[in-house]
Amino acid sequence: MSLEAIAKETKKIADFAAANANALDKQGIFPVEEFQRMAAAGLLTAPLSQRLGGLGLGFETGQTDELLMLLQEIGRGNLVVGRIYEGHVNALQLIQTFGTSEQIKAYAGDARQQMIFGVWNAEAQDGVKIIPLDNGKYRLEGSKTFCTGCGYVERPFVNGKLPDGSWQMCIVPMDEVATVVDPDWWQPAGMRATVSYKVDFTGGEVEQESLLAQPGDYFRQPWLSGGVIRFAAVQLGGASALFDATRQYLQKLDRCGHPQQQERLGKMAIAIESGNLWLKGAAQLVDNYAPVFGGYPNDHQEQAAKLVAYSNMVRTAIEQICIDTIQLSQRSIGTLGLLPPEPMERIIRDLSLYLRQPAFDAALTDVGKYVLAETVNANEIWSM
Repeated sequence: MSLEAIAKETKKIADFAAANANALDKQGIFPVEEFQRMAAAGLLTAPLSQRLGGLGLGFETGQTDELLMLLQEIGRGNLVVGRIYEGHVNALQLIQTFGTSEQIKAYAGDARQQMIFGVWNAEAQDGVKIIPLDNGKYRLEGSKTFCTGCGYVERPFVNGKLPDGSWQMCIVPMDEVATVVDPDWWQPAGMRATVSYKVDFTGGEVEQESLLAQPGDYFRQPWLSGGVIRFAAVQLGGASALFDATRQYLQKLDRCGHPQQQERLGKMAIAIESGNLWLKGAAQLVDNYAPVFGGYPNDHQEQAAKLVAYSNMVRTAIEQICIDTIQLSQRSIGTLGLLPPEPMERIIRDLSLYLRQPAFDAALTDVGKYVLAETVNANEIWSM
């Protein structure tokens, strides 16, 4: 399917997801039909390179803007769906960047079988350890938290510590490894339908082929921090949905003539369009950086610090855009607008939780550190 056709199908899926979001949130269940429709539209294979039968979205550059727009559109429909899909894109990008040719071929086949990938990196107190065995396999010990899509993500990254303390990427075939799932751990205010449970992998064994790349590669830059532009796109989609819902609510109640409402909606419109421009800037920088996302691992990454700093700047700016949009929406709609069946309350809960990504202060500090080390004029700092 062409990129243009996928974009059209994505809008239809996003519209369906928006109509179904309140029901999923109320029951706290995974968006099964949404992902069935995404699979049928080719979205699960779209992140694969073109030689593997995909469109290269998220891996091959030159169409980063299209990827971010798709993520934003899915986030507009339902942040839950966007969060899960962004993890799928992330996982396939990591595999194509760091995997062997055999691993890339095998996991591409899994994606073509409509398997969902994800990245389960958050640790419980008993974080995952990967222990080598005499038979060449590896035993897993410990738990992961925030396992988004639990029960539906079939190929998650379950990264853990090797005996020497180094961090190893590991893809667990969930259909082959016994686990203990704790759904009661997941009692969030928002993003309920991501079913991000706690999973104990203790006793599970994986083959050598499940270990991806070298220890420590997960933290290599610019791939680690450069990827924040993907979840920022999904977040902006949520803010766009809140802007649309707020505007439609005021139109329905014929409250559009009040100058304070006009002022608030004007601020929201400026914020959303600012976010769109941030994403376009990020896409342009990524595309100018290298032929594939973040470049090839064996190449010298001379401009890596610039790409990381700009990505962190985009993440920081879009987070503030979302926070401002939430506040302006709440002031515009009042208490009544925050009650069901209106979608605003759910969107605000989902977006507020999703914004709480790790290391916000470090991201902002990185931007300041980078610009303080530069001596060129402000309009030249981000030139590639």
